[in-house]
Amino acid sequence: MAIADIARKLESSANSFAAKRARNRGWVPSVTGYSGYGSMDVAHVLGRVLLEDPNRRPEETWAQRGYRQFFTIEVADIPVTVKLGATTVDSHADSQGYIDVRIEDHGLDAGWHEATIDVQGGQTVIAPVLIVSAETTVGFVSDIDDTVLVTWLPRAWTAAWNSWVRKTNNRKPVEGMSSFYQALHEKHPGAPVIYLSTGAWNTYETLTDFLASHGFPAGPMLLTDWGPTPTGLFRNGTEHKKVALRNLFLTYPGVEWILIGDDGQHDPRTYVDAAVEHPDHVRGIAIRNLSPEEQLLAHGTLAPLVEVNSSASRTNIPVIQGTNGYELEAQLEQFVNEAE
Repeated sequence: MAIADIARKLESSANSFAAKRARNRGWVPSVTGYSGYGSMDVAHVLGRVLLEDPNRRPEETWAQRGYRQFFTIEVADIPVTVKLGATTVDSHADSQGYIDVRIEDHGLDAGWHEATIDVQGGQTVIAPVLIVSAETTVGFVSDIDDTVLVTWLPRAWTAAWNSWVRKTNNRKPVEGMSSFYQALHEKHPGAPVIYLSTGAWNTYETLTDFLASHGFPAGPMLLTDWGPTPTGLFRNGTEHKKVALRNLFLTYPGVEWILIGDDGQHDPRTYVDAAVEHPDHVRGIAIRNLSPEEQLLAHGTLAPLVEVNSSASRTNIPVIQGTNGYELEAQLEQFVNEAE
């Protein structure tokens, strides 16, 4: 039996044991509604079902130690009812408690809306959903770690310290990136932003608070589950981003995306691959360059894992790069002109 299979069995057994004990103590299913996304025709409502103590006092998770976000007990395969606009759908959470319900014929106008999620034995919760207008032609896809939030992923010990030990309200934004995003929105008013990250769904609430606190635009998040998979001990972050990008291209066939990331991981190659394979859906690429010290902490070498210039040579899509948001913003006028 592969190590990944053993890890999955251990994870499942531990969760089942914890769930049984929690239910015996009176814990009940509780839904966290994540921000979903959709077009005028179809939308995705996202969330997760966990067991929680109904008598627990509300806590300010924004200031908690990060590790507390990861001690959860998911509820597998539990029935849920999702309503968005004119449509109601009965579905189930998956084996990890996640909900991704496809809603057709919702009848809603463009903008933010509220879906309701009802779970068997729990309370109704609200999940925000962004409906993008059929007239929208430009959107932004943004990485989070080391693009807008200083984390130095994927270096395991550094990521663990920043994600598990530091208080969540001590996280630092990348210099100038919120200003760059605001300038982008001035060039493309009303353009949606989708945050696509290999970060864990467990951090969703603190990431939402972080973005709002530091002036970043609100937008749906597409995160991952950090648990073992049938093929490995951890999720493949690059594959997660490739699949999510393809799904966005299918959902919004008339939108061209500006892809924003950093060179501490594989964003340059992932984004250029997307531009080569789907040239009608990628308008431009903006890459934040990590310093040699940040590169060392991120993956153990002083140089980027993927050189931006060598990757960019494979496409005619305009590419800009800079060490912070201010350097990217200084190139914005030319970047936008070349992209049009």
